[in-house]
Amino acid sequence: MIRLSSSLVAKLVEPAYDLYEGSARLRTMRKLDRLQWDPPATIEQRRSESLRALVRHAAKNSPFYAERFAEAGIDPRRVNSIADLRDLPLLTKSDIRRRTDHILARTTDLGPLIPAKTGGSTGVALKVWCDTRGVQQRNGAALWVDRWSGWELGQVRAHVWGNPPVPKNWKQKLRRAVKDRLFFLDTMRLDDAAVEAFSRDWRRLRPGMLFGHAHSIFLVAEALDGRPPLPPPGGIVSTSMMLLQQEREVIERVFGTSVTNRYGCEEVSLIACECERHHGMHINAEHVIVEILRDDGTPADFGEDGRIVVTELINRGMPMIRYEVGDRGVVSDRRCDCGRGLPMLETLTGRTADFLVCADGARTAGISLIENTLTAMPGIRQMQMVQDAPLELLVRLVPGQDYGEDTEAELRERLGKALGDGFAFSVEIVEEIPRETSGKYRFSICNV
Repeated sequence: MIRLSSSLVAKLVEPAYDLYEGSARLRTMRKLDRLQWDPPATIEQRRSESLRALVRHAAKNSPFYAERFAEAGIDPRRVNSIADLRDLPLLTKSDIRRRTDHILARTTDLGPLIPAKTGGSTGVALKVWCDTRGVQQRNGAALWVDRWSGWELGQVRAHVWGNPPVPKNWKQKLRRAVKDRLFFLDTMRLDDAAVEAFSRDWRRLRPGMLFGHAHSIFLVAEALDGRPPLPPPGGIVSTSMMLLQQEREVIERVFGTSVTNRYGCEEVSLIACECERHHGMHINAEHVIVEILRDDGTPADFGEDGRIVVTELINRGMPMIRYEVGDRGVVSDRRCDCGRGLPMLETLTGRTADFLVCADGARTAGISLIENTLTAMPGIRQMQMVQDAPLELLVRLVPGQDYGEDTEAELRERLGKALGDGFAFSVEIVEEIPRETSGKYRFSICNV
């Protein structure tokens, strides 16, 4: 990495790259910086205008949506709010896999479409597309909220990620060294040698941000605990996974910096992020509309857990209208005392695929079981629960320092109380929990 001052990169290199690429990235960051302080009513009015424009575009240019609007009896010219789309069926991952070509907008003024691929909660690949300007706006939004963590544009970033990209030509290498200014710890090889090399890079490059999967950052913090402390970064941003309170506390203690929890997905990019108050997440309201639905499809009340459905307002290439992300969460009408007028995503409660089925047929959040076992019991370092059949649960367990004869018995008792009578529990002692191909960890997996 070429040694350049952060201010030089922020003031000269970053704008020069945007000018060279014709990108709206920095303009988007500055715009969102300015608009975030507007009153909620003003933000909602802009969002309604963006929704109207998106719906009309989709009806005109996407055969999929033209068909769906007609079948639902929706006149795109009369759509003024998300409530006017209540009768529009949700966009599912299955729809995207089966009908990608019909969803894509058939217009030539958007430029090349850029693909994004995600494994999804089931491990089945999902490929989505976004127009170039939409990707630039997504990247600008990421820069905008990353600065809430304490990181500043131009500072070096340390990434904890699985299968990190490797520059393939001189242009990509120059970009990595001069503009992107980041280095990686590959979570697919998280051993002592990798952690030691990461520490050496850290001391040499002094990153302004630590970024990565929540649980992966926690494992790095555990590996560094007890070693000479690293210089604290300006910010820590965790993403892609549920952030447990116990893990947050360990990360913050080891690195000496608060963790900023960020929520998004490959399909629609940034959805919400914590601000410097760390009390709920602000929804990226200029770019997305978030609905919380009960299991019967009706809108959930403020404070009520439900399925997260997202409409992205900036992707014209492949409109994502009422897309069911596969996660669950809670929104509120609370205003954050930071002063931003953005709506609040109060909490995430887990992935839909991570909810386990109880003995009586009810569903319970796997993350809640983890919090009542892994984080509450001594002797368990890592844990994963897999339900392949009703009344059966496999628990993969990495023993901790205080693991003893009573640990498994207490674990079975706690899980039995939570899931109900008649469950058969099997416990498998392992050295580590298997990762997904992306490097992520899953705490609970339900295949029922």
